Amino acid sequence: MKLRAAETAARKLSVTLQTLEVREPGEFEGAFAAMRKGRPDALIVLSDSLFTNERTRIVDLAAKSRLPAVYDVRQFPESGGLMSYGPNIAGLFRRAANYVDKILKGAKPADLPVEQPTKFELVINPKTAKALGLTIPQSLLARADELIQ
Repeated sequence: MKLRAAETAARKLSVTLQTLEVREPGEFEGAFAAMRKGRPDALIVLSDSLFTNERTRIVDLAAKSRLPAVYDVRQFPESGGLMSYGPNIAGLFRRAANYVDKILKGAKPADLPVEQPTKFELVINPKTAKALGLTIPQSLLARADELIQ
C-alpha cells in the first residue's frame, strides 16, 4: 500500500523512483550496492519490522553511501538517520489499548470503527544533516516535532 502511494506521488512529481526489495538481513549490502549504481539523490525507507530491527545497519549504509534518507518512524533519526515523518507510534499503541479495553468490556470488534492515525511527527537529526553537507531550511526545522541532537 505505501509503495503504491510512493509510486503515485513520484509520477505526480515527475521523480524517478527506483524500488529495491530486501527480505532478510543479509540482503542490505547488496541492495545498497545496486542502489548506488543508479546514483540516487535520496532514499526513502518504508516501514517494515525487518527494517526497524536493522535500523542501525540501514542508517550506517545510508551514511556510507552519502544518501539523505527519510524514514517513517522516529527510531531511525534517533539511531543517526536524517529524518522521519510518520504516525506517532506511542499514540497508536494508546489507541490500540482503548480498543482492547472496549473489547474486554464486551464490545464486538466488528462493531468498532477503523481508525487512521491522526498525529504525525517530523523528527530531524541536524547532526546527520551536517555530516551529509546538507542545510535544512529553518522553516522545516521550526515545523519539526523534535530535533535529535
